[in-house]
Amino acid sequence: MSTSTQSPVRVAEEPSGPIRPQRKLPRYAGLGLYVAGLAAGALLAALTGSGIALAVVYGVVLGTLAVYVGSRAVEGTRKATDRLVTALVTTAFGIAMIPLVSLVYTVLDKGLARFDAQFFSNSMFRVVGEGGGAYHAILGTVIITAVTAVISVPIGLLTAIYLVEYGTGRLKKAITFFVDVMTGIPSIVAGLFAFALFTLLFGNDVRLGLMGAAALSVLMIPVVVRSCEEVLKLVPNELREASYALGVPKWRTIVKVVLPTAVAGLGTGITLAVARVIGETAPLLITVGLITGTNLNPFDGRMATLPVFAYYQLTQPGTDTQAFLDRAWTAALVLIILVMVLNVVARLISRFFAPKTGR
Repeated sequence: MSTSTQSPVRVAEEPSGPIRPQRKLPRYAGLGLYVAGLAAGALLAALTGSGIALAVVYGVVLGTLAVYVGSRAVEGTRKATDRLVTALVTTAFGIAMIPLVSLVYTVLDKGLARFDAQFFSNSMFRVVGEGGGAYHAILGTVIITAVTAVISVPIGLLTAIYLVEYGTGRLKKAITFFVDVMTGIPSIVAGLFAFALFTLLFGNDVRLGLMGAAALSVLMIPVVVRSCEEVLKLVPNELREASYALGVPKWRTIVKVVLPTAVAGLGTGITLAVARVIGETAPLLITVGLITGTNLNPFDGRMATLPVFAYYQLTQPGTDTQAFLDRAWTAALVLIILVMVLNVVARLISRFFAPKTGR
């Protein structure tokens, strides 16, 4: 009979002596060290006669080093590394915000000069100096964008449904490839395509709002396809399988189950796609042109749009240059407001139309 030997179990010994609490910097010490580094960088730049850009670089480097050294001396290497990465990420975010804040401030500062009732109620018909407005351009932008959405949303949504629910094999891969290619084409190419198409059909002198909508649709369709495709992929397959188990046809499952479940994401994606094309200038310069009066018929003649209006006000000022520049900046401000409103609408759609998961 063999006897098995068991190794003795070692009991971990408790450390002798009192446990030292981990030292930590005060709550705002990291921020204070960083600000001190920024001040030192500004002082160094002033002593060396450097500009604002070098002052920012000096301050960021010295501030980050101050945070790292101070944390390492008090809290140890691990916490110091964490603070270093946090400082780098925060600095990168701050640097990225500088152009955005500068842009918003500049547009507000120069655009509010003509942000009045006359700008929204008058056109540029028979206006050569002060006065006038962008009433015709605002309406033209809204109409052309609406026509673009009418063209693009059904095509993009149905294409996304095909790719997710029906597409297989080489055809699906080919459609996906061409959608990716269309996503990256320059906007001027879309304008040239629409110009060539309508020129072949109606002659060389044609300029139509529909022509501009066709050009914008080339840019909007791939965005709609991509956004809707990703949203439809998020719908759980269990919902589809439960519908199939009840004998519901596939098309009715898509209409009654898949689309209502994904309606929030679809609405958000479509709204952001509209915001993507509403500020395009190059395609509209080629296809729509510019008029000083109001034309609300996209199937007959030229139409004014806000991007083209701002472009011509800036590049072709008349006798009163400042009046033209003021109108250009105000048109840019209105465009930014429109894009911001569309983004807010997208967030509201995502919030209020998302499927409720709680009981």
